Amino acid sequence: MRVPKGDDRSRRVCDTCGFIDYVNPRIVAGSVVTRDDRVLLCKRAIEPRKGFWTLPAGFMEQSETVEDAARREAQEEACADIRLDQILAIYSVPRISQVQVMFRARLASSIAAGPESEEVGLFHWKDIPWSELAFPTVVWALTHYAQTRFLSGFPPFTNPPGTERLTR
Repeated sequence: MRVPKGDDRSRRVCDTCGFIDYVNPRIVAGSVVTRDDRVLLCKRAIEPRKGFWTLPAGFMEQSETVEDAARREAQEEACADIRLDQILAIYSVPRISQVQVMFRARLASSIAAGPESEEVGLFHWKDIPWSELAFPTVVWALTHYAQTRFLSGFPPFTNPPGTERLTR
């Protein structure tokens, strides 16, 4: 580990060839998927937070658009075909080196638990298991969705004020 010439942070550098191993944040793509007045949630079958509820979301793959990643994650986690409406939010979570891009989307198929989910369901707002949600960003996305559900256009949200301790 050393600070390469012209850089400002310590990085892994090969002493033999000088290769610099840049480690960059990972991008997560996901969606608040709705049908009528219900929201799609997936109960995680994998760690972290196995057994807790989340939105269909996950890491982008190489050569994939963020839109394709969001659609793929809905298919993998809930066997769901979705139609993306627009970007809901872009959240920065530097504590775990993630950028999360969340969409608003509509469900265009039936649902079933995929290999990464123990269970999936469509929840009315009052029935969302708030105390069993897996991550703060799930709460943020649901809250931001609620603020925009009747709007046809809006600027994407970012991290809510006062949440710095959750992300650093």
